[in-house]
Amino acid sequence: MSGSAGWQLQRAVYAALTADTALSSLLAGAGIYNDVPHAAAYPYLTMGQTSSSDWGTGTEDGEEHIMTLHVWSSYSGRSETQIIMGAVRDVLHTARLTLSGHSLINLRQQFSDIRREADGITIHGLLRYRATTQPIIPAVSAPSPALAAAPGA
Repeated sequence: MSGSAGWQLQRAVYAALTADTALSSLLAGAGIYNDVPHAAAYPYLTMGQTSSSDWGTGTEDGEEHIMTLHVWSSYSGRSETQIIMGAVRDVLHTARLTLSGHSLINLRQQFSDIRREADGITIHGLLRYRATTQPIIPAVSAPSPALAAAPGA
């Protein structure tokens, strides 16, 4: 069992982000978190809210996924956050990721936003991605010609 398309997408996105050396060089420590450890060093990226909805047709199954990523920085300006967000876009926008049991039809950045948090220090970047997936249907083998032609078949 391959799991839900949403979970497979999250796994593939995480793998692509952590494998990218250009992005990793911009982040502190482990740098990419699903759950941020206490006192994590800035800058870092977190996996945020995800949602999935039916994207199927009358004849084919499919899902639409919305995934939010967050960039957190304590740099005095927005440049560090902009650079990290650009590196994330380089990795993910129109990426051809491999998902177990599902095909990724497309992955596109919908929007980005940068704001200063209420503490007056932390810069928060948001990136929202939209992906569409379809389950991979195992091919049904056709009967061999010898069986099809056998008497009584």
